[in-house]
Amino acid sequence: MTKQYTITLSDAQDKALSTVAISQEEWINNFIFERCRIAIDEIVNVEVQRKLAAGEPITGSKEDIVMAADVETAVEREARLKQEFLEQQEQKQG
Repeated sequence: MTKQYTITLSDAQDKALSTVAISQEEWINNFIFERCRIAIDEIVNVEVQRKLAAGEPITGSKEDIVMAADVETAVEREARLKQEFLEQQEQKQG
């Protein structure tokens, strides 16, 4: 499965981006793909270390490993951190 995202820039944003990028579209694509590559490498490294520690085999491609990994999304992490913060505040007040 693939996802497609579309962004809209104002004329001012497009003009500003043109001062640092020869091609705005290419710059945006490169930025996104590089950030994804970094996240994939981070997930694979954590998962490989987890599997080594558990004595589990490491199989599949990087994409296979990422798709099989039990990862916390940014949305899940934000909700958890907010909950932890609220619980800490309650403990301080209680």
